[in-house]
Amino acid sequence: MLDTHKARDELREILNQKEYRVYHESKGIIETWWEKAKQWILEKLASIFPSVQVSDSAAGSVLIIVMVIVLLLLALSAFLLIRNHKRNRMLRKQKPLQSQQEINWTYRQHILEAERLEALGNFTQSTRHLFLALLLFFHDKGWLEARIWKTNWEYYEELRKVEQRKAQQFFKLARFFDEVTYGERKVNSEEYRQFHQDVMKELTEEELGGGVNVEKG
Repeated sequence: MLDTHKARDELREILNQKEYRVYHESKGIIETWWEKAKQWILEKLASIFPSVQVSDSAAGSVLIIVMVIVLLLLALSAFLLIRNHKRNRMLRKQKPLQSQQEINWTYRQHILEAERLEALGNFTQSTRHLFLALLLFFHDKGWLEARIWKTNWEYYEELRKVEQRKAQQFFKLARFFDEVTYGERKVNSEEYRQFHQDVMKELTEEELGGGVNVEKG
């Protein structure tokens, strides 16, 4: 029984020694890295401010600030990547045309409806009709083929083959449209005005005479 206890105690001691050694080795690596990093910071600061004596503690503070900035940039990059992924996934999923009536309307009719809804303060639905006006306008130009079953991503791919610049602008407007229509984004008057301006710019650039002649009535 004594031998069993002794063997167990020896084994525990060996394991403890191993854990202690691994802990201190890892701690030594971290300390070595930290000292090298501080030395690098000291050298850089000395080259930038040769007349200023930089202390070791100051270099450590600068290193901490740099690490915090890097971590914040990494977090921001991750956030933007995730957000763009979600936006693009929405673009691949949602279909802007929901009924036969919407596709049978002319783009001018959609503009008139957008103006009517805008006057009522309904910017969400007005945004929808403005985007459908743009989509059907591109359809009339033969740059894409509007169909109820198609997604905005499919329209973007069609447009990209014939009009690269307009495809990029369409992509931007389609993402905003999807966020407002399907992502439950609350569009304010300022955002709506910018969207309206961007859509009308695309329409007027292609119209003969430099403008879209929309008769109200």
